[in-house]
Amino acid sequence: MLAAVMFAALIVAGCGSGTESPDNTVAATVNGKKIMLSEVERVIHQQAQGNESKMSAHDLAQARLTVLDKLIQREVLFQRAEQEKLLPTEEQITSAINQQKQQAGVTDEDFARQLKDQNMSMEAVREEAKKDLAINSLQDKYAGKITISDREVEDYYNANKPQFVNARGVSLAVIIVDPADNSDQGIINDAKGDADAKKKIDNIYQQLKGGTSDFATVARAQTEDAQSLRNGGDIGFFTEDAMKQAGLPKDIIDNLMGSMQVGGFTEPKLVSNRWYIIKLQEKRLQTENLTLESQGVRQQITVALTNQRKEILNAALGEVALSEAKIVNSFAANMLANPGNLGLRPASADAAKPAGTPAAGSSPSSSPVAPKGVASPATSPAKK
Repeated sequence: MLAAVMFAALIVAGCGSGTESPDNTVAATVNGKKIMLSEVERVIHQQAQGNESKMSAHDLAQARLTVLDKLIQREVLFQRAEQEKLLPTEEQITSAINQQKQQAGVTDEDFARQLKDQNMSMEAVREEAKKDLAINSLQDKYAGKITISDREVEDYYNANKPQFVNARGVSLAVIIVDPADNSDQGIINDAKGDADAKKKIDNIYQQLKGGTSDFATVARAQTEDAQSLRNGGDIGFFTEDAMKQAGLPKDIIDNLMGSMQVGGFTEPKLVSNRWYIIKLQEKRLQTENLTLESQGVRQQITVALTNQRKEILNAALGEVALSEAKIVNSFAANMLANPGNLGLRPASADAAKPAGTPAAGSSPSSSPVAPKGVASPATSPAKK
């Protein structure tokens, strides 16, 4: 349910029509609920990384229409969930936020500091988490009616046999310490400089050898790589060729494929100017063709077919909810009324101010506002 999507501070990059500002301009209404232009502008500002003033009028107009459409979809689905009495409790909202903080290795103090730095309110974070959880519950309600027959599983297997192979290779997890400055990526306890990085990786290695913390917990708290931070160090499965392409030295590959035992980890290794500690999570010494009766194959196919149907059901749910809602897109109407400039004036740099109100999302289809290092508790309105 909880997606690994990083929260970001969404800043108002003001732009309106005429003399109005985004803060007091209504972009659309959904059953009377207002969606402000400022919400659209926050998303545009983040997507353009603060360079929206350099966008052409055409690209800016298209981006605003797309973002607003996603915000409308999100609001429609939230209102539908509210009508079906699927809103989360305050305890569930708190639990979701705490779980994300824990998975990202963010302490309560770090979380509070980031909220302050971004001029964000906890109420805004909770409101968007509430929407995420409600939309998830709504989608789960309909997805729970999906059934997959044995015949469908068998047909899928027969049509996709080349997919069902256990290749020779290893599953890995890593802890990475980078001498470069990574603070802009939301990295906590970021080492800066070669000496600082070497000291940090040595301390991590001693902590792991002492056995006081498991690898995933240390990775979430200490790694300086966005992917491994989100996944507790896990970076997936690699064949020998894939490890070579990733730049791992031959001696490390030989050790992983040779005498190293599953569950073990390497000493700190400097690879491409970054320090690595690599954990061996799984090892396959030969390629194996899987049958329908191989462990996990039927379940894997059932999950894949179920997810395919979830996507279709979520899209259908969105269409039905949109058709039943009363939507007034004032922003689009204003474009039609002012085709010479698409109803817009250029983005105003001095309108970009920190905002404490709930934002619409880190992308048009994702959920909104929160400090770095904490993922949003939901996926896009259109699909989980």
